[in-house]
Amino acid sequence: MSKNKNENKHLTQLPKTPTGILGLDEITEGGFPTGRPTLICGDAGCGKTLMSIEFIVRGAIEFNEPGVFIAFEEKADELAVNVASLGFDLAKLQEEKKIKIDHIHIDRSEIEETGEYDLEGLFVRLGYAIDSIGARRVVLDTIENLFSGLDNQGILRAEVRRLFQFLKEKGVTAVITGERGDGKLTRQGLEEYVSDCVILLDHRIINQISTRRLRVIKYRGTLHGTNEYPFLIDKKGISVLPITTLKLNSKAQTERISSGIPTLDEMLTGKGFYKGSSILVSGTAGTGKTSIAACFAASACEQKERCLYFAFEESPAQICRNMLSINVDMQKHVDSGLLRFHASRPTIYGLEMHLVLMHNMIREFKPSVVILDPITNLVTIGSVSEVKAMLIRLIDFLQEEEITVMFTALSLNTVINEQTDEGVSSLVDAWLLVRDIEFNGERNRGLYIMKSRGMKHSNQ
Repeated sequence: MSKNKNENKHLTQLPKTPTGILGLDEITEGGFPTGRPTLICGDAGCGKTLMSIEFIVRGAIEFNEPGVFIAFEEKADELAVNVASLGFDLAKLQEEKKIKIDHIHIDRSEIEETGEYDLEGLFVRLGYAIDSIGARRVVLDTIENLFSGLDNQGILRAEVRRLFQFLKEKGVTAVITGERGDGKLTRQGLEEYVSDCVILLDHRIINQISTRRLRVIKYRGTLHGTNEYPFLIDKKGISVLPITTLKLNSKAQTERISSGIPTLDEMLTGKGFYKGSSILVSGTAGTGKTSIAACFAASACEQKERCLYFAFEESPAQICRNMLSINVDMQKHVDSGLLRFHASRPTIYGLEMHLVLMHNMIREFKPSVVILDPITNLVTIGSVSEVKAMLIRLIDFLQEEEITVMFTALSLNTVINEQTDEGVSSLVDAWLLVRDIEFNGERNRGLYIMKSRGMKHSNQ
Protein backbone atom coordinates (compact mmCIF):
# COMPACT_ATOMS: atom_id res chain seq x y z
CA MET A 1 0.00 0.00 0.00
CA SER A 2 2.79 2.41 0.97
CA LYS A 3 4.66 1.46 -2.20
CA ASN A 4 1.70 2.55 -4.33
CA LYS A 5 1.55 5.87 -2.49
CA ASN A 6 5.23 6.49 -3.18
CA GLU A 7 4.73 5.63 -6.84
CA ASN A 8 1.80 8.06 -7.11
CA LYS A 9 3.98 10.89 -5.82
CA HIS A 10 6.23 10.50 -8.85
CA LEU A 11 3.41 10.50 -11.43
CA THR A 12 3.71 13.45 -13.79
CA GLN A 13 0.59 15.62 -13.98
CA LEU A 14 -0.38 17.21 -17.28
CA PRO A 15 0.95 20.80 -17.22
CA LYS A 16 -1.73 23.41 -17.88
CA THR A 17 -1.78 27.03 -18.97
CA PRO A 18 -4.37 29.18 -17.17
CA THR A 19 -6.68 31.07 -19.51
CA GLY A 20 -7.50 33.88 -17.10
CA ILE A 21 -11.14 33.61 -18.22
CA LEU A 22 -13.46 33.62 -15.21
CA GLY A 23 -14.87 30.13 -14.59
CA LEU A 24 -13.15 28.42 -17.52
CA ASP A 25 -10.05 27.50 -15.52
CA GLU A 26 -12.29 25.89 -12.89
CA ILE A 27 -14.10 23.76 -15.48
CA THR A 28 -10.84 22.66 -17.13
CA GLU A 29 -9.19 22.24 -13.72
CA GLY A 30 -6.35 24.62 -14.47
CA GLY A 31 -6.62 25.81 -18.06
CA PHE A 32 -5.60 24.56 -21.50
CA PRO A 33 -2.90 21.88 -21.98
CA THR A 34 0.53 23.52 -22.02
CA GLY A 35 2.43 23.09 -25.27
CA ARG A 36 -0.52 21.36 -26.95
CA PRO A 37 -3.29 22.52 -29.31
CA THR A 38 -6.82 23.31 -28.14
CA LEU A 39 -9.74 23.55 -30.57
CA ILE A 40 -12.57 26.02 -29.92
CA CYS A 41 -15.46 25.33 -32.28
CA GLY A 42 -19.01 26.53 -32.75
CA ASP A 43 -21.44 28.30 -35.05
CA ALA A 44 -20.98 31.88 -36.25
CA GLY A 45 -21.48 34.48 -33.52
CA CYS A 46 -21.04 32.17 -30.54
CA GLY A 47 -17.85 33.87 -29.23
CA LYS A 48 -14.94 31.84 -30.64
CA THR A 49 -12.79 34.79 -31.70
CA LEU A 50 -13.52 36.68 -28.49
CA MET A 51 -12.58 33.73 -26.29
CA SER A 52 -9.35 33.16 -28.21
CA ILE A 53 -8.31 36.83 -28.15
CA GLU A 54 -9.07 37.00 -24.43
CA PHE A 55 -6.84 33.95 -23.95
CA ILE A 56 -4.00 35.91 -25.59
CA VAL A 57 -4.68 39.19 -23.76
CA ARG A 58 -5.09 37.63 -20.30
CA GLY A 59 -1.91 35.65 -20.82
CA ALA A 60 0.07 38.79 -21.68
CA ILE A 61 -1.37 40.94 -18.88
CA GLU A 62 -1.92 38.52 -16.00
CA PHE A 63 0.65 35.77 -16.59
CA ASN A 64 3.42 37.60 -18.48
CA GLU A 65 3.15 35.18 -21.40
CA PRO A 66 3.46 36.94 -24.79
CA GLY A 67 1.06 35.75 -27.47
CA VAL A 68 0.67 35.66 -31.25
CA PHE A 69 -2.74 35.99 -32.92
CA ILE A 70 -2.89 34.90 -36.56
CA ALA A 71 -6.12 36.09 -38.20
CA PHE A 72 -7.30 34.76 -41.54
CA GLU A 73 -10.53 36.82 -41.57
CA GLU A 74 -10.17 40.13 -39.72
CA LYS A 75 -7.32 42.61 -39.95
CA ALA A 76 -5.44 43.81 -36.87
CA ASP A 77 -7.16 47.21 -36.76
CA GLU A 78 -10.59 45.56 -37.11
CA LEU A 79 -9.85 43.22 -34.22
CA ALA A 80 -8.66 46.13 -32.08
CA VAL A 81 -11.91 48.01 -32.65
CA ASN A 82 -14.05 44.93 -32.01
CA VAL A 83 -12.56 44.21 -28.57
CA ALA A 84 -12.03 47.81 -27.43
CA SER A 85 -15.48 47.76 -25.78
CA LEU A 86 -14.20 45.03 -23.47
CA GLY A 87 -11.33 47.20 -22.27
CA PHE A 88 -8.64 45.40 -24.28
CA ASP A 89 -6.09 47.82 -25.80
CA LEU A 90 -4.49 45.65 -28.47
CA ALA A 91 -2.48 48.51 -29.99
CA LYS A 92 -0.79 49.24 -26.66
CA LEU A 93 -0.03 45.58 -26.04
CA GLN A 94 1.54 45.32 -29.50
CA GLU A 95 3.70 48.40 -28.86
CA GLU A 96 4.91 46.79 -25.63
CA LYS A 97 5.67 43.59 -27.60
CA LYS A 98 3.39 41.58 -25.34
CA ILE A 99 1.27 40.40 -28.25
CA LYS A 100 1.62 40.27 -32.02
CA ILE A 101 -1.34 40.26 -34.42
CA ASP A 102 -0.76 39.18 -38.00
CA HIS A 103 -3.38 39.02 -40.75
CA ILE A 104 -2.79 36.46 -43.49
CA HIS A 105 -4.90 36.68 -46.62
CA ILE A 106 -5.51 33.38 -48.39
CA ASP A 107 -6.75 33.46 -51.98
CA ARG A 108 -8.73 30.33 -52.79
CA SER A 109 -8.36 30.89 -56.56
CA GLU A 110 -4.57 30.63 -56.35
CA ILE A 111 -4.82 27.22 -54.71
CA GLU A 112 -7.34 25.99 -57.27
CA GLU A 113 -5.17 27.19 -60.18
CA THR A 114 -1.91 25.59 -59.05
CA GLY A 115 -3.40 22.48 -57.47
CA GLU A 116 -0.67 22.57 -54.82
CA TYR A 117 -1.00 23.34 -51.17
CA ASP A 118 1.31 23.20 -48.19
CA LEU A 119 1.87 25.26 -45.07
CA GLU A 120 5.60 26.01 -45.39
CA GLY A 121 4.94 29.71 -45.88
CA LEU A 122 2.71 29.81 -42.78
CA PHE A 123 5.32 27.93 -40.73
CA VAL A 124 8.00 30.48 -41.65
CA ARG A 125 5.77 33.45 -40.90
CA LEU A 126 4.38 31.95 -37.70
CA GLY A 127 7.81 30.87 -36.50
CA TYR A 128 9.16 34.39 -37.00
CA ALA A 129 6.24 35.94 -35.10
CA ILE A 130 6.72 33.52 -32.18
CA ASP A 131 10.48 34.12 -31.99
CA SER A 132 10.22 37.91 -32.34
CA ILE A 133 8.38 38.35 -29.01
CA GLY A 134 9.16 35.05 -27.31
CA ALA A 135 5.53 33.97 -27.53
CA ARG A 136 4.17 31.27 -25.25
CA ARG A 137 0.61 31.38 -26.64
CA VAL A 138 -0.64 31.22 -30.23
CA VAL A 139 -4.11 31.56 -31.78
CA LEU A 140 -5.12 30.65 -35.35
CA ASP A 141 -8.53 32.14 -36.24
CA THR A 142 -10.15 30.39 -38.12
CA ILE A 143 -8.86 27.13 -39.54
CA GLU A 144 -11.61 27.00 -42.22
CA ASN A 145 -10.04 29.94 -44.02
CA LEU A 146 -6.66 28.24 -43.94
CA PHE A 147 -8.00 25.22 -45.83
CA SER A 148 -10.82 26.92 -47.75
CA GLY A 149 -9.53 25.92 -51.20
CA LEU A 150 -8.47 22.38 -50.40
CA ASP A 151 -10.81 19.49 -51.22
CA ASN A 152 -8.34 16.59 -51.12
CA GLN A 153 -9.00 14.93 -47.75
CA GLY A 154 -5.66 13.13 -47.76
CA ILE A 155 -3.65 16.34 -48.15
CA LEU A 156 -5.95 18.13 -45.71
CA ARG A 157 -5.43 15.54 -42.99
CA ALA A 158 -1.66 15.53 -43.52
CA GLU A 159 -1.38 19.32 -43.41
CA VAL A 160 -3.50 19.59 -40.25
CA ARG A 161 -1.26 17.06 -38.52
CA ARG A 162 1.84 18.94 -39.72
CA LEU A 163 0.42 22.20 -38.39
CA PHE A 164 -0.33 20.79 -34.94
CA GLN A 165 3.04 19.05 -34.80
CA PHE A 166 4.79 22.32 -35.72
CA LEU A 167 3.00 24.12 -32.88
CA LYS A 168 3.99 21.39 -30.41
CA GLU A 169 7.63 21.57 -31.52
CA LYS A 170 7.64 25.34 -30.92
CA GLY A 171 6.50 24.64 -27.35
CA VAL A 172 3.55 27.05 -27.51
CA THR A 173 0.08 26.58 -26.09
CA ALA A 174 -2.09 26.93 -29.17
CA VAL A 175 -5.77 27.69 -29.68
CA ILE A 176 -7.35 27.01 -33.07
CA THR A 177 -10.90 28.15 -33.81
CA GLY A 178 -13.21 26.37 -36.23
CA GLU A 179 -16.71 26.75 -37.66
CA ARG A 180 -19.12 23.97 -36.82
CA GLY A 181 -20.12 21.68 -39.71
CA ASP A 182 -23.24 19.62 -40.43
CA GLY A 183 -23.28 16.80 -37.90
CA LYS A 184 -19.60 17.45 -37.11
CA LEU A 185 -17.70 19.71 -34.74
CA THR A 186 -15.97 21.42 -37.66
CA ARG A 187 -16.60 21.63 -41.39
CA GLN A 188 -13.74 19.29 -42.27
CA GLY A 189 -14.48 16.96 -39.38
CA LEU A 190 -10.76 16.34 -38.87
CA GLU A 191 -9.40 18.80 -36.35
CA GLU A 192 -11.06 17.25 -33.31
CA TYR A 193 -9.08 14.04 -33.87
CA VAL A 194 -5.72 15.77 -33.55
CA SER A 195 -6.55 18.31 -30.84
CA ASP A 196 -5.71 17.48 -27.23
CA CYS A 197 -8.57 19.62 -25.95
CA VAL A 198 -11.86 20.42 -27.73
CA ILE A 199 -14.30 23.07 -26.49
CA LEU A 200 -17.71 23.53 -28.10
CA LEU A 201 -19.48 26.90 -27.89
CA ASP A 202 -23.21 27.08 -28.51
CA HIS A 203 -25.60 29.99 -29.01
CA ARG A 204 -29.26 29.04 -28.78
CA ILE A 205 -32.62 30.78 -28.52
CA ILE A 206 -35.11 29.42 -25.98
CA ASN A 207 -38.48 31.15 -25.55
CA GLN A 208 -37.11 34.07 -27.60
CA ILE A 209 -34.25 34.52 -25.09
CA SER A 210 -30.61 34.18 -26.15
CA THR A 211 -28.32 31.87 -24.15
CA ARG A 212 -24.67 30.97 -24.76
CA ARG A 213 -23.27 27.68 -23.47
CA LEU A 214 -19.88 25.96 -23.31
CA ARG A 215 -18.96 22.28 -23.11
CA VAL A 216 -15.59 20.54 -22.95
CA ILE A 217 -15.98 17.74 -25.52
CA LYS A 218 -12.66 16.08 -24.73
CA TYR A 219 -9.48 16.77 -22.79
CA ARG A 220 -6.68 14.23 -23.09
CA GLY A 221 -4.80 13.27 -19.95
CA THR A 222 -6.91 15.05 -17.34
CA LEU A 223 -10.27 15.26 -15.64
CA HIS A 224 -12.61 18.10 -16.59
CA GLY A 225 -16.18 19.32 -16.21
CA THR A 226 -18.43 17.41 -18.59
CA ASN A 227 -21.66 19.39 -18.36
CA GLU A 228 -22.94 22.35 -20.36
CA TYR A 229 -22.11 25.67 -18.73
CA PRO A 230 -23.72 29.03 -19.52
CA PHE A 231 -21.34 31.88 -20.27
CA LEU A 232 -21.84 35.60 -20.53
CA ILE A 233 -20.13 38.18 -22.75
CA ASP A 234 -20.16 41.61 -21.14
CA LYS A 235 -17.95 44.68 -20.82
CA LYS A 236 -15.35 42.68 -18.88
CA GLY A 237 -15.08 39.87 -21.39
CA ILE A 238 -16.23 36.27 -21.00
CA SER A 239 -17.33 34.72 -17.74
CA VAL A 240 -18.34 31.08 -17.45
CA LEU A 241 -20.50 29.79 -14.62
CA PRO A 242 -19.53 26.26 -13.51
CA ILE A 243 -22.96 25.81 -11.93
CA THR A 244 -22.73 22.10 -11.22
CA THR A 245 -19.41 22.11 -9.38
CA LEU A 246 -20.84 23.38 -6.09
CA LYS A 247 -20.84 20.96 -3.17
CA LEU A 248 -22.52 20.95 0.24
CA ASN A 249 -19.45 21.85 2.27
CA SER A 250 -20.28 25.38 3.45
CA LYS A 251 -19.65 26.45 7.05
CA ALA A 252 -22.47 26.95 9.57
CA GLN A 253 -22.18 30.30 11.33
CA THR A 254 -23.45 31.02 14.84
CA GLU A 255 -23.31 34.81 14.56
CA ARG A 256 -26.68 36.54 14.18
CA ILE A 257 -27.93 39.40 11.98
CA SER A 258 -30.93 41.56 12.84
CA SER A 259 -34.04 41.48 10.66
CA GLY A 260 -34.37 45.24 11.12
CA ILE A 261 -37.73 44.74 12.86
CA PRO A 262 -37.35 44.55 16.69
CA THR A 263 -40.54 42.54 17.26
CA LEU A 264 -39.52 40.01 14.60
CA ASP A 265 -36.11 39.67 16.23
CA GLU A 266 -37.92 38.90 19.49
CA MET A 267 -39.77 36.09 17.75
CA LEU A 268 -36.33 34.73 16.79
CA THR A 269 -35.02 34.58 20.40
CA GLY A 270 -34.24 38.29 20.27
CA LYS A 271 -31.23 38.05 17.94
CA GLY A 272 -32.51 37.70 14.38
CA PHE A 273 -31.35 35.30 11.68
CA TYR A 274 -28.09 33.37 11.40
CA LYS A 275 -25.52 35.07 9.21
CA GLY A 276 -24.99 33.27 5.94
CA SER A 277 -28.47 31.73 6.04
CA SER A 278 -31.25 31.84 3.45
CA ILE A 279 -34.62 33.40 4.28
CA LEU A 280 -37.93 33.26 2.43
CA VAL A 281 -40.71 35.80 2.96
CA SER A 282 -43.89 34.64 1.24
CA GLY A 283 -47.45 35.87 1.22
CA THR A 284 -50.30 37.17 -0.88
CA ALA A 285 -50.17 40.54 -2.63
CA GLY A 286 -50.09 43.58 -0.35
CA THR A 287 -48.98 41.79 2.82
CA GLY A 288 -45.68 43.70 3.22
CA LYS A 289 -43.08 41.35 1.76
CA THR A 290 -41.03 44.12 0.12
CA SER A 291 -41.30 46.21 3.31
CA ILE A 292 -39.78 43.37 5.36
CA ALA A 293 -36.98 42.98 2.80
CA ALA A 294 -36.34 46.74 2.81
CA CYS A 295 -36.13 46.83 6.62
CA PHE A 296 -33.65 43.96 6.50
CA ALA A 297 -31.53 45.75 3.88
CA ALA A 298 -31.59 49.07 5.76
CA SER A 299 -30.64 47.38 9.03
CA ALA A 300 -27.64 45.69 7.41
CA CYS A 301 -26.51 49.04 5.97
CA GLU A 302 -26.86 50.67 9.40
CA GLN A 303 -24.32 48.11 10.63
CA LYS A 304 -21.97 49.17 7.78
CA GLU A 305 -22.65 45.95 5.89
CA ARG A 306 -23.05 46.01 2.11
CA CYS A 307 -26.35 44.95 0.58
CA LEU A 308 -27.09 44.02 -3.04
CA TYR A 309 -30.80 44.29 -3.91
CA PHE A 310 -32.11 42.55 -7.06
CA ALA A 311 -35.52 44.02 -7.89
CA PHE A 312 -37.66 42.31 -10.52
CA GLU A 313 -40.84 44.35 -10.11
CA GLU A 314 -40.13 47.95 -9.10
CA SER A 315 -37.47 50.52 -9.93
CA PRO A 316 -35.01 51.64 -7.23
CA ALA A 317 -36.66 55.07 -7.13
CA GLN A 318 -40.07 53.48 -6.52
CA ILE A 319 -38.78 51.28 -3.72
CA CYS A 320 -36.98 54.18 -2.01
CA ARG A 321 -40.08 56.40 -2.27
CA ASN A 322 -42.48 53.73 -1.03
CA MET A 323 -40.32 52.80 1.95
CA LEU A 324 -40.37 56.40 3.20
CA SER A 325 -44.02 55.75 4.11
CA ILE A 326 -42.81 53.40 6.86
CA ASN A 327 -39.87 55.67 7.83
CA VAL A 328 -37.20 53.57 6.12
CA ASP A 329 -34.73 55.81 4.29
CA MET A 330 -33.01 53.64 1.71
CA GLN A 331 -31.71 56.47 -0.46
CA LYS A 332 -29.12 57.49 2.13
CA HIS A 333 -27.64 54.00 2.01
CA VAL A 334 -27.56 54.14 -1.79
CA ASP A 335 -25.73 57.47 -1.56
CA SER A 336 -23.24 56.04 0.96
CA GLY A 337 -22.43 53.16 -1.40
CA LEU A 338 -23.53 50.46 1.05
CA LEU A 339 -26.73 49.64 -0.84
CA ARG A 340 -26.75 48.82 -4.53
CA PHE A 341 -29.86 48.11 -6.59
CA HIS A 342 -30.03 46.07 -9.77
CA ALA A 343 -33.52 46.41 -11.22
CA SER A 344 -34.64 44.64 -14.40
CA ARG A 345 -37.48 42.61 -15.81
CA PRO A 346 -36.71 38.88 -15.68
CA THR A 347 -37.41 38.55 -19.41
CA ILE A 348 -34.23 40.49 -20.26
CA TYR A 349 -32.21 37.24 -19.88
CA GLY A 350 -32.71 33.53 -19.48
CA LEU A 351 -32.48 31.98 -16.01
CA GLU A 352 -28.86 30.89 -16.40
CA MET A 353 -27.78 34.31 -17.64
CA HIS A 354 -29.46 35.88 -14.60
CA LEU A 355 -27.45 33.48 -12.46
CA VAL A 356 -24.18 34.39 -14.20
CA LEU A 357 -24.97 38.09 -13.84
CA MET A 358 -25.73 37.69 -10.13
CA HIS A 359 -22.47 35.79 -9.58
CA ASN A 360 -20.48 38.52 -11.31
CA MET A 361 -22.17 41.37 -9.42
CA ILE A 362 -21.78 39.59 -6.08
CA ARG A 363 -18.08 38.95 -6.73
CA GLU A 364 -17.58 42.58 -7.71
CA PHE A 365 -19.61 44.29 -4.94
CA LYS A 366 -18.82 41.75 -2.16
CA PRO A 367 -22.06 42.24 -0.17
CA SER A 368 -22.90 40.71 3.20
CA VAL A 369 -26.62 40.63 2.36
CA VAL A 370 -28.38 39.84 -0.94
CA ILE A 371 -32.10 40.32 -1.61
CA LEU A 372 -34.19 38.97 -4.51
CA ASP A 373 -37.59 40.66 -4.73
CA PRO A 374 -39.66 38.81 -5.91
CA ILE A 375 -38.51 35.42 -7.18
CA THR A 376 -42.07 34.73 -8.38
CA ASN A 377 -41.43 36.76 -11.54
CA LEU A 378 -38.70 34.33 -12.61
CA VAL A 379 -41.42 31.81 -13.50
CA THR A 380 -42.10 33.95 -16.59
CA ILE A 381 -38.81 32.77 -18.16
CA GLY A 382 -38.65 29.18 -16.98
CA SER A 383 -40.59 26.28 -15.56
CA VAL A 384 -41.03 25.79 -11.81
CA SER A 385 -38.38 23.06 -11.78
CA GLU A 386 -35.91 25.26 -13.71
CA VAL A 387 -36.45 28.19 -11.32
CA LYS A 388 -35.96 25.90 -8.34
CA ALA A 389 -32.76 24.49 -9.83
CA MET A 390 -31.46 28.02 -10.41
CA LEU A 391 -32.27 29.06 -6.83
CA ILE A 392 -30.55 25.95 -5.45
CA ARG A 393 -27.36 26.95 -7.27
CA LEU A 394 -27.64 30.53 -6.03
CA ILE A 395 -28.24 29.46 -2.41
CA ASP A 396 -25.27 27.07 -2.55
CA PHE A 397 -23.03 29.80 -3.93
CA LEU A 398 -24.13 32.37 -1.33
CA GLN A 399 -23.70 29.91 1.56
CA GLU A 400 -20.22 29.10 0.29
CA GLU A 401 -19.46 32.84 0.33
CA GLU A 402 -21.14 33.20 3.78
CA ILE A 403 -23.64 35.75 2.44
CA THR A 404 -27.13 36.11 3.93
CA VAL A 405 -29.89 36.05 1.32
CA MET A 406 -33.58 36.97 1.56
CA PHE A 407 -36.15 36.01 -1.08
CA THR A 408 -39.67 37.35 -1.37
CA ALA A 409 -42.32 35.29 -3.13
CA LEU A 410 -46.00 35.64 -3.94
CA SER A 411 -48.18 32.81 -2.67
CA LEU A 412 -51.74 32.20 -3.80
CA ASN A 413 -54.64 31.32 -1.54
CA THR A 414 -55.30 28.29 -3.74
CA VAL A 415 -51.84 26.83 -3.18
CA ILE A 416 -51.91 23.91 -0.77
CA ASN A 417 -50.09 24.38 2.56
CA GLU A 418 -49.21 27.99 1.72
CA GLN A 419 -46.18 26.89 -0.33
CA THR A 420 -44.86 29.14 -3.05
CA ASP A 421 -45.07 28.21 -6.70
CA GLU A 422 -41.27 27.98 -6.86
CA GLY A 423 -41.10 25.23 -4.22
CA VAL A 424 -38.20 27.03 -2.55
CA SER A 425 -39.59 26.85 1.00
CA SER A 426 -37.93 23.47 1.59
CA LEU A 427 -34.52 24.86 0.57
CA VAL A 428 -34.27 27.87 2.86
CA ASP A 429 -33.14 28.04 6.50
CA ALA A 430 -35.93 30.37 7.63
CA TRP A 431 -39.43 30.85 6.25
CA LEU A 432 -41.68 33.77 7.15
CA LEU A 433 -45.32 33.68 6.07
CA VAL A 434 -47.21 36.98 5.94
CA ARG A 435 -50.95 37.00 5.36
CA ASP A 436 -54.15 39.01 5.63
CA ILE A 437 -56.45 38.31 8.57
CA GLU A 438 -60.05 39.44 8.14
CA PHE A 439 -62.16 39.94 11.28
CA ASN A 440 -65.14 42.12 12.12
CA GLY A 441 -65.11 43.85 8.77
CA GLU A 442 -61.45 44.87 8.88
CA ARG A 443 -58.29 43.39 7.45
CA ASN A 444 -55.04 43.16 9.41
CA ARG A 445 -51.69 41.61 8.58
CA GLY A 446 -50.22 38.67 10.43
CA LEU A 447 -46.74 37.13 10.37
CA TYR A 448 -45.85 33.54 11.18
CA ILE A 449 -42.46 31.89 11.43
CA MET A 450 -43.09 28.65 9.58
CA LYS A 451 -39.56 27.39 10.23
CA SER A 452 -36.16 28.58 11.38
CA ARG A 453 -33.46 25.94 11.36
CA GLY A 454 -31.19 25.70 14.37
CA MET A 455 -33.02 28.09 16.71
CA LYS A 456 -36.09 28.37 18.87
CA HIS A 457 -38.77 30.67 17.52
CA SER A 458 -42.28 31.87 18.20
CA ASN A 459 -45.16 29.64 17.16
CA GLN A 460 -47.69 32.48 17.28
